[in-house]
Amino acid sequence: MAQRAAPDLRSCYEHCRTVARREAKNFYFAFLALPAHKRDAMCAMYAFMRRADDIADDEAMPVGERRSLMARWIDAFHVNQPFTADDAAVFAAVRDTQQRFGIADVLLDELVDGTAMDLKAEPPVGVQRMHIGDRTLDVYTTTEALDRYCYLVASVVGLVTIRIFGVRGETADAHAIAMGKAFQYTNILRDVREDAERGRIYLPLDLLQEHGSSAEEVVAAAAGQRPTAALLSAMRALAARAESFYASGRALIAQLDPDSRGAMRTLIDIYHALLRRIEAVHLEVFRERVRVSTAKKLALLLRGIALRSHA
Repeated sequence: MAQRAAPDLRSCYEHCRTVARREAKNFYFAFLALPAHKRDAMCAMYAFMRRADDIADDEAMPVGERRSLMARWIDAFHVNQPFTADDAAVFAAVRDTQQRFGIADVLLDELVDGTAMDLKAEPPVGVQRMHIGDRTLDVYTTTEALDRYCYLVASVVGLVTIRIFGVRGETADAHAIAMGKAFQYTNILRDVREDAERGRIYLPLDLLQEHGSSAEEVVAAAAGQRPTAALLSAMRALAARAESFYASGRALIAQLDPDSRGAMRTLIDIYHALLRRIEAVHLEVFRERVRVSTAKKLALLLRGIALRSHA
């Protein structure tokens, strides 16, 4: 690949802001409660993560090609030889953010590893490939395996975030890891139907079996049958575990720089509001997607901005 001219950092960050405004439905509200230099850094990291997600989720491309492209893309990042002008902008903004906030490459590599888990030719450890009717699905077998996945795709994001927000407490990393799991559990509960349609069940078999349910019941509910009481019981148990992680995440707020506490509170409040909406409809997520209204997000943002102004 030919070496590209170094892009202008200002335009690179502007590109990342555009990506975040367009795609970060929940995150961007929290970014608005940050001072400008930290908001730009978060937009850069979001744009990097968004690109990895887009490669992983591009169903127009065979899985093997996506797996190969992901590997070549992260290699291109490491040697700073971007594929496209958009990649060049994102890479430059991310490298600048890493230098200013002390974010190690290993965190970004872990994030990409998590994103690529669903692209492996064989299921990763802790995932079983099951044939249910005419469907083939990858199903997490244990809560431990699910937590490893949540660490890679969400807790690592939390670890990156607190380095930008500024850490003032010794237990901040542990709280950020718990917060990431809370967010990912919330996503899993919201997206049970969509994930099953894509051939993935993140509700772990040990949890389903503990409540008398099964992967077959998840597939049936995703196909339009009424979810069984046993399945809803398992989902409530996962929601309760998420609630405990939210409690740990809230302890993180006081351990951050004062100018970032409002953003963290906004982020936690929006995701926690989504979990509470899911609980309010009794875990009935199979007929329509549960959302937090824009008005509610704006109200939470204003509360977060008020917290920052009084810090």
